[in-house]
Amino acid sequence: MTSEEKAQEAVDALYHYKDHYLEINGIEKGHQKNEDVKKKMQSTLEYLENLNDEITNRAVYFMLKGKILNVLPSYDPNAEEALSKAVKLDPKLVGAWNQLGECYWKSGNINSSINSFSGALNHSKNKVSLRNLSMVLRQMPGTQAQRLKMVEESIEKAKEAVQLDVNDGISWMIMANAHLSIFFASGVQNPESLTQCMKAYKQAEKDPVARTNPDLHYNRAMAFKYQEEYQLALEGFSAAAQMDPSWPEPRTKQGELMSFLRKTRELTETKGKLKGKKLSGMIEKLKEADLGPYSGGSYTSPKGKVITLNKCPFSELVPGKVNHQKVVLGRVVCSVSWEDPVPFTFCMVDEEGTCIAVNVYNIAQGAGVKMWDSVALPEPYLQEIKVNHKGLTLDYTSIRVDTPVVLVVNGRKLGLDKQAPTMLVNRVCDA
Repeated sequence: MTSEEKAQEAVDALYHYKDHYLEINGIEKGHQKNEDVKKKMQSTLEYLENLNDEITNRAVYFMLKGKILNVLPSYDPNAEEALSKAVKLDPKLVGAWNQLGECYWKSGNINSSINSFSGALNHSKNKVSLRNLSMVLRQMPGTQAQRLKMVEESIEKAKEAVQLDVNDGISWMIMANAHLSIFFASGVQNPESLTQCMKAYKQAEKDPVARTNPDLHYNRAMAFKYQEEYQLALEGFSAAAQMDPSWPEPRTKQGELMSFLRKTRELTETKGKLKGKKLSGMIEKLKEADLGPYSGGSYTSPKGKVITLNKCPFSELVPGKVNHQKVVLGRVVCSVSWEDPVPFTFCMVDEEGTCIAVNVYNIAQGAGVKMWDSVALPEPYLQEIKVNHKGLTLDYTSIRVDTPVVLVVNGRKLGLDKQAPTMLVNRVCDA
């Protein structure tokens, strides 16, 4: 074995150690990963330096040195310097271009990062350049239209990476992240994008390297949260936090979601903490006119189709399905405030005095309902919320509303000006 081959083998061992660290050592040692990888990095660097004089191909030497220094998640200017030397000495060294692109990305130099990955692809079509380019394209600033175009291109690059190696979980994860990004970036949430996203995450999990990547669990948890699969969302945030204890976002999101669920359950059980005459007065004031266009037993849709609607109490709704040809009417007793603006959540009480939570998506900022408002909902989708996570156990039902324009508030149907696309507050995170 030549000195160059020995050095390459040592660098490969370093990256295998990093990529399989949690698989080998267990999630409980996630807090030690960066420190242990750093120690392995230093010993590998020393090994390379001992072989310095024996490696005649200086471009390869500088590429290996840069790759060693680039193994940690933080930016290292020494890694950039070594990799820059490598590509100058041998512009066809694809591995050096890929590592240099990652360096630029870590430093926040997005344009140079894109140029590096594109440069590598000019010499050889490879999955690393394609999936890295997919990630970086989604970080490009610009208008909503420009960003949408970048995300669409990001999906195509990710698909190409997967096609080159269908067993690579990281490529599948990057494609899932791209689908999740376009789901929110497009302005119109296409369920197919979310379906494709979840399928890709499932494929990614087959690979132990992707399975122990905290970004996979965090991003998928964000998708679960939007789907109101709160148990799975909490488990995902918890897994991401365990895998990377130095990353505060998963733990923060987990705490916020638990607080939201606890508060929602409490406010529905206590009927917004209203009692006696005040609550009775709200219920008594409900009248047929509050149904607005939904009164009279039928409703004409925007497409001209006549839909039969029968007013019913919350108690007659069937969970887990759309309750066709039914309309419910209630009065708002409170809204549920929390850190995330999505969804807008309020609690309302019907004529029987039953209180239920309502989650509204794609609603414009400031367009939510307020206390005492009457609200009519046609063909409501009732969901059973069940959670048992870290001491939080709850079970309640809520209504999901995907667009505010179906709501009738105080007898008047809300207009399109009350609708706005749901945007992901935090950008999708990538490996």
